[in-house]
Amino acid sequence: MATQMANPLEQFTVQPVFALPKLMGYDVGLTNSSLGMLIAVVLAVLFYAVALRKKSMVPGRLQSLGEMTYEFVHGFFRENAGGHAEHYFPFIFTLFLFILFMNLVGMVPFSFTPTSHIIITFGMAIVVFLGVTLIGIAKKGPIGFLKHFIPPGVPLWMAPLLLVIEFISYCVRPFSLSIRLAANMFAGHTLMAVIAGFIVPLGIFGLLPGAFLVGFTAVEIFVAILQAYVFALLSSIYLGEALSDHH
Repeated sequence: MATQMANPLEQFTVQPVFALPKLMGYDVGLTNSSLGMLIAVVLAVLFYAVALRKKSMVPGRLQSLGEMTYEFVHGFFRENAGGHAEHYFPFIFTLFLFILFMNLVGMVPFSFTPTSHIIITFGMAIVVFLGVTLIGIAKKGPIGFLKHFIPPGVPLWMAPLLLVIEFISYCVRPFSLSIRLAANMFAGHTLMAVIAGFIVPLGIFGLLPGAFLVGFTAVEIFVAILQAYVFALLSSIYLGEALSDHH
């Protein structure tokens, strides 16, 4: 009798973990998705609490990793957002750590990956989008912010058309930002589940997909780190554009 392979999409099903009475008609209980996000926050806080506990002049491995991560994020943030945006860095750094730990928590077998759901990634993207937009309007004023969509030297008759095109392109940003992250995590975890499903049914020949799965897991860990970097990098670029004095 053939062994039935598990559905690779079952891992993305949001399921209740701890039920609570409904609040104003809304379910506020703990799900595997919210639990994954909560674990990511706790791990990020614990990581830096332990890494920077002693703050030695000659840092150990954990302290070095924490400092290197901080310097890495601060480096690309300063390069793309500018030194005048320094007070916004804590948000970008927190965003990077939140996404990174959610991605890495999702690599643990039988865990849930919150960033594989578009509603989670879009929630973060829309916060970045609205925040950057409000910052840009506060700095430049409504008219000055709209000038951001018209490149310098453009003939006056082309300005309205370019304004519409650039504005639509600007409004698409939260969608592209969120879809990129969710699609990468969804596709990677689906492929891992498909490969894992061949190991047991193939018996001794399952060693081949098993070996491939080990290598692919390493690739997925790299993708998890890369996607956190891309999300934070693009957020930094958008912030830099909003604060820039150049149109």
